Amino acid sequence: MSKLENPVLMAVVGAAQGLRGEVRVKTFTADPMALGEYGHLRSADGRVFEILDIREAKNVVVVRFRGINDRNAAEALNGLELYVERDALPDDELDEDEFYYADLEGLEVYDAEGQHYGAVTGVYDFGAGDLLELKGPGKRPVLIPFSEAAVLEIDLEGGRILIDPTAAGLKDEDEGKPYGAGAKGKPPRDNS
Repeated sequence: MSKLENPVLMAVVGAAQGLRGEVRVKTFTADPMALGEYGHLRSADGRVFEILDIREAKNVVVVRFRGINDRNAAEALNGLELYVERDALPDDELDEDEFYYADLEGLEVYDAEGQHYGAVTGVYDFGAGDLLELKGPGKRPVLIPFSEAAVLEIDLEGGRILIDPTAAGLKDEDEGKPYGAGAKGKPPRDNS
């Protein structure tokens, strides 16, 4: 099978469920039961997976794929990431202020003064809200909150994101300088 041009991660296969080839699957879709509506899923190595049956379970869905008929075959899939092409995702169902994370990756990030902060290299959610990872040439990656206060405007057609560097935690509010650059004074000493 050909390699995916613009893959979007849809799910990760977990442990086997029972003896008949079913697996537990963590989905990244708004509705976990809709995983089968995106067509065939593909792995990074080009294998194609067709969902024959899907049912809800606690925090995951239980899936039966065509050709996976016993527990040994199901166990071999543990940890496998499943993708679809970006083109398979419906754009017409998105509201004006909704985006697929895959569409944000690669956008260049600027502030109102035109200062460049790098490009979006990833979007993460570690449980406390979405974060954008920015990476500039010769710079270490930084994470900023993906919030209305920090991200002011997203221009997909122009390939740009406008941010408030103070709300994003990239500049000190008092001095307008990046954190750690030219801090005044020394921190108070603890004499206890």
